[in-house]
Amino acid sequence: MNSSVVISGVGLWTPANSISNEELVSSYNAWAEHFNHENHAAIEAGELDAKPLSTAAFIEKASGIKSRYAYSKEGILDIHRMRPLLEVRDDEQVSHQAEMAISAAKKALIAANKTAADIDMVIVSCAYTQRSYPAIAIEVQAALGIEGFGFDMLVACSAATFGLERAVDAIKCGTSKGVLVISPELTSPQVNYMDRDSHFIFGDVATAVVVESSESCQSAHAFDVVSTKCVTAYSNNIRSNFGYTSRTTDQDPYAADMLFHQNGRKVFKEVCPMAADHIETHLHSNGIQVAELKRWWLHQANINMNLLISRRLLGRDATLEEAPIVLDEYANTASAGSIIAFAKHHEDLAAGDIGVICSFGAGYSIGSLILRKR
Repeated sequence: MNSSVVISGVGLWTPANSISNEELVSSYNAWAEHFNHENHAAIEAGELDAKPLSTAAFIEKASGIKSRYAYSKEGILDIHRMRPLLEVRDDEQVSHQAEMAISAAKKALIAANKTAADIDMVIVSCAYTQRSYPAIAIEVQAALGIEGFGFDMLVACSAATFGLERAVDAIKCGTSKGVLVISPELTSPQVNYMDRDSHFIFGDVATAVVVESSESCQSAHAFDVVSTKCVTAYSNNIRSNFGYTSRTTDQDPYAADMLFHQNGRKVFKEVCPMAADHIETHLHSNGIQVAELKRWWLHQANINMNLLISRRLLGRDATLEEAPIVLDEYANTASAGSIIAFAKHHEDLAAGDIGVICSFGAGYSIGSLILRKR
């Protein structure tokens, strides 16, 4: 029997702290009212725009999000800070992002019935890493006792699927016997909690996936990777400008331009048809019809985007069984969203059932994997 590449385990680490829409709105509105009061004269003179207030209903209608998890809740709801407060760790301590990654990786290894000895490649693939070097992946590799190599990848909201494609290729060409693809999405530090239109979007989480050959697979819930497909197209509509050169330009490191910002309407209008066409083309190139899919593990950015994509592909709204939603609880967790959906909604599928993991986001970037339950 010919061997194939399989996903044999998935791990999900969820922070202990959750923030509801109501909590977030209460904090934001208090900050906005304080800002408007302190800048009353400038606002009246037309020199500044007053900060608009928000509601929990507005957030849920705009996105489908009801809450989000935070690695550190402290500081986010403080109207005199409006950003998370992370403890300073010295170089010999495990970094915050590596800590998240390790927790998810251990869960994935257990799910795959594997140990560190079965892995020789670690990919940390996410929207942001908290430092440039040494790679978070190498720190995780050392902490888990893995022999081999590791590296970091940054592809915004498609980082997980792009990382998985690299892992699949490594198994196919024989450069690795087992790969851990980890997405420790510590997104809260790059959120502008003083912006009504984006302060609610992101949450923190970590996911991990084990990729290996079917010949070594010992998992009860494994999936053959039928095909992978990635594509990018340059756009400035989703952007964050903070980087290691920021200190050289004498700009405010807390300025809105340095944090996540987007042209939401353009993103919605442009990315949804791109993602739908990408999925359909990927399926058809493998002789699979849309109607044959049992499960859609889609990027969890916005409920309205997922509804539009499913309507374009199915001609109707997908059911929650067909296209599970986790963004109501987790919010947008960058590249981890589709993997959270997979982690929570894959064990019920029967042998032979086909599903697709698909992410889309900044870049623009779109990545997909067609999976078949073993």
